[in-house]
Amino acid sequence: MAYIRDVKYYETDKMGIVHHSNYVRWFEEARMDFLAKIGYPYDKMEEMGILSPVLAVSSKYKSVIKFGEHVEIDTRVISFNGIKLVLGYEIKRLGTDEITTVGESEHCFVNEQFKPVNMKKRNKEFYDTIVSNVE
Repeated sequence: MAYIRDVKYYETDKMGIVHHSNYVRWFEEARMDFLAKIGYPYDKMEEMGILSPVLAVSSKYKSVIKFGEHVEIDTRVISFNGIKLVLGYEIKRLGTDEITTVGESEHCFVNEQFKPVNMKKRNKEFYDTIVSNVE
């Protein structure tokens, strides 16, 4: 699913390109957008007593992105076992097929005491929705 955003001036460095630290934020924005589009915005999960901390994030940069450009971030489910979710991201210049950045983030599901939660048992509908999006 695609999430579209424009590059803000404050996200760039002295060279005029997006600073690498911003990609983690962009991945999070895209993840929140993805969850909302499939019917599980993060606030709904929190109301269910479910939290989803980040376990790992990685990214590879293929070309630079500059201030004023617009990007499309495609989010896909790489794997999900009910407890651990791995998402993949591709960032493209809006309106092109040029992939500028690829990345992944790993998440788990825990309760408010940070104990692991198996979503297949806790919320089968959520589990089935995520599994139906695995590529």
